[in-house]
Amino acid sequence: MADRFLALSKDDRREALAVAAARTGRPIHLLEKDVWVVWALEALYSSKLGEHLVFKGGTSLSKAYGAIRRFSEDIDLTYDIRALAADLVGDNDEALPKTRSEEKRWTSEVRKRLPVWVAESVEPVIAAAVRGQSLPARIRIEGDTLYLDYEAVSSGSGYVAPSVMLEFGARSTGEPASIRDVGCDAAGFVDDVEFPKASPRVMHAERTFWEKATAIHVFCLQERLRGDRFARHWHDVVRLDDAGFADKAFADRQLADAVAKHKSMFFAEKAADRSPIDYAAAVNGNLVLTPSGDGLRALSEDYAKMVDDGLLLGDSEPFEQLIERCALLQERANKYGTTK
Repeated sequence: MADRFLALSKDDRREALAVAAARTGRPIHLLEKDVWVVWALEALYSSKLGEHLVFKGGTSLSKAYGAIRRFSEDIDLTYDIRALAADLVGDNDEALPKTRSEEKRWTSEVRKRLPVWVAESVEPVIAAAVRGQSLPARIRIEGDTLYLDYEAVSSGSGYVAPSVMLEFGARSTGEPASIRDVGCDAAGFVDDVEFPKASPRVMHAERTFWEKATAIHVFCLQERLRGDRFARHWHDVVRLDDAGFADKAFADRQLADAVAKHKSMFFAEKAADRSPIDYAAAVNGNLVLTPSGDGLRALSEDYAKMVDDGLLLGDSEPFEQLIERCALLQERANKYGTTK
């Protein structure tokens, strides 16, 4: 019978990861964090919480779809707004507020309720799993985000912390989504060691493409990064294109318009010149995926940090080549958006 990885001693965990690292070519500290990511998903989705949770973002593209070639370290989750705020949504089929004032009320209530739900519903589930398995980890909560800080057996450059961030949102349904199996990157590379596995409900990759593409669009028009680790979005949309999901997203005009409508209501933004960003226009022929000036320089620096810490698995393409791919993707998206 195989030993559970997280039940091994610290020295044995380090040895097992060293074997996996030698066989996969991936850094030990990233393989280790990946284990904790999958373990956290397993803890969530083996509980009743999983009924209304949707796993999304870059980590879902990597773990559930195998569509991106980078290490994605944190967990982005949507708690169905119809479960958190049924009294507000009512029989609204789109689960969207009808007016700006209604949006403000919904957002205010979500911001009040979500941290309470994380503290009262999520934390006990994760804590019970940690205690039940006597794991070397502790939990801390900051608002609607739960951190799982674990005892690491190895460290990298410091770009990736020994902590899994579970970031919750609740201003959408998370649909379309379906259940997909998720395993650890080290699984199958170490004899007689069993790694965690999970079956989360995952946002469809086509929607994730539009979520990321519109986030890039906002960055390009605002000409500034919001924090670090933002270069991942450019890498992800190109890899989604390689996997065929970009064309599927372009073809699904209903989905494109739904994402634009949702972002227009809940994530209204202004460009550098203070003009409102038009998401509907972005998905219908005016998408911008290529930054310039200071924005381009900041993005290049952030991308270099990702490469230096080994987050891009395998050979990473030069930044200039990545931007060239995004320019071609932008051209195709806009051609599709104006002809369909």
